Formats: sequence, structure tokens, C-alpha cells
Amino acid sequence: MKLQEMIGLPVFDVDNGKELGKVLDILLSEDWRISGVMLEGKSLFSPQIKAVLWEDIIAYGEDAVMIRNQQAVRRMDAEHIQLTFALGSGRVKELPVLTSEGVMIGHVSDVYFDQQLGNTITGFEISDGFISDLVEGRKLLPFTGDIVKGENAVMVPALSEQRLENR
Repeated sequence: MKLQEMIGLPVFDVDNGKELGKVLDILLSEDWRISGVMLEGKSLFSPQIKAVLWEDIIAYGEDAVMIRNQQAVRRMDAEHIQLTFALGSGRVKELPVLTSEGVMIGHVSDVYFDQQLGNTITGFEISDGFISDLVEGRKLLPFTGDIVKGENAVMVPALSEQRLENR
């Protein structure tokens, strides 16, 4: 499954079937795990966001995210969120992907995770631009533990471009 596919999904409380919002973004940890989801509904004047931590998510699929109960929705200070998928200063989406040798292999288009493995990131979908995406398709860069999100780029090991797989 891709993180982009989770954005926009409704979030339901399994206790009473109430829809509590929609997924606005995905929260990531520094060790590249999904740490939670951010819900729509942030006030323009509030520095806080509504979020559900990963341990409170019971199930997720192509149609909805199911959480324990309404108490699982927490308020968090937006400034304390370091890494997200799509929004904010700590976002991964659209960042350039550079090897330690200075070779740019594209931009992060999406992030893959395996539902069987829970919240573990398994790879990055890499875009090399609109035309290249149409002609060649996007590529998958399998995840390795030495991938680092820097301030302005995702840094990958040398020769990572040789590990790209067609999607």
C-alpha cells in the first residue's frame, strides 16, 4: 500500500461506528516508521493538530481507517512534528533523492509500506519528472536503513540508482 492511498480515507471509531474525520497526512518517525495519522480539522489560529497514534489504529484498508475509540484522537503541537509524508516543513513528498556521490535519482512521489508488516516503510516511489513518468513509469527504491531525510533532500547510499525497480 502507498501512503498517498491513505490520505483522504475516513477514520472511524470502532466502538460506535462514528466517523471522526479524514486522514490529512501521515506522521513518520525518524527511523522511517509510520507513527500516526493527522486528521483534517486544524484551525487556522491553533498551533495544534488532531492526530491518532499508530498504536491506536486497529485496522486500515482501501476504504477506511479504524481506531479504538474517540479518545484515541489527540491534540498535538504542530511544531513538535518532525517528519510527515505530504505537508509541512518536515515533509518527504517531492523532496529530491540524492546519493552520497551527488547523483540525483529523482523526487519522492510516494512511500510504500506493507500492511502485513504494520507500520514499516518498504520503499520509496521515485519520479524523474512528468515526461519520464509517462514514458518509463515511476521507479521503486527499496528501503534500506541508511536512508536519511535531510533538511532539503532525502539522502541515499552510493549506487542507489542501480537498485531502482520499474513499477
